[in-house]
Amino acid sequence: MTETQLDQEIQELAQQVADATEAFLVGLQAISRGAAESASVPLLLLEVSQLQLAGARLGVQVDFTPEHQYQPDVGPDPDLDAMRLRLAHVLGGIDTYALNFEPYDPETVPSQISDDLTAIASDVANGLRHFRRGDVLEALWWWQYSYLASWGTQACGVLSALHSVVAHDRLDLDIAGETEQIAAAAQLDAPDVDAGRLQD
Repeated sequence: MTETQLDQEIQELAQQVADATEAFLVGLQAISRGAAESASVPLLLLEVSQLQLAGARLGVQVDFTPEHQYQPDVGPDPDLDAMRLRLAHVLGGIDTYALNFEPYDPETVPSQISDDLTAIASDVANGLRHFRRGDVLEALWWWQYSYLASWGTQACGVLSALHSVVAHDRLDLDIAGETEQIAAAAQLDAPDVDAGRLQD
């Protein structure tokens, strides 16, 4: 593989991660403002899943080496506190969940989906700012490092929590007439007392 081909592949990967990051940030803001209404949780599940795909692609790459010893200043972090509060309001009683930082350690800690989504957004937005400045390697290094060090784990936890909510919502619904059907079946299976008396 030539250096030119490698550069092109890196550029394409960076563009794809940037696109996934931007879509996640735009989607998160829209959902926090109530654009999805009753579909908020399934759409959050979709947004996090798509971002996780980008993260997984970064995870299988060799370590990226930035050109600078220290991370260049790309300005102050965006103020996402208003979005966090809106997400907490949208999620309501399902915001708090049990997060397991290490799958091989059964200990869990309470966490908030709204907090974790905001932390993920802050991490990936930092890489996006580097990318938009034209510093592709710095963006890829940051996205890869922060995916492995922080937001990948947080996204896994959030994904599990959102999946659980969607699964329970879809699978735990009572079937219309189910109670009556169960009662009728139980009556059919009950022993025939009169027949038993005749046999005696």
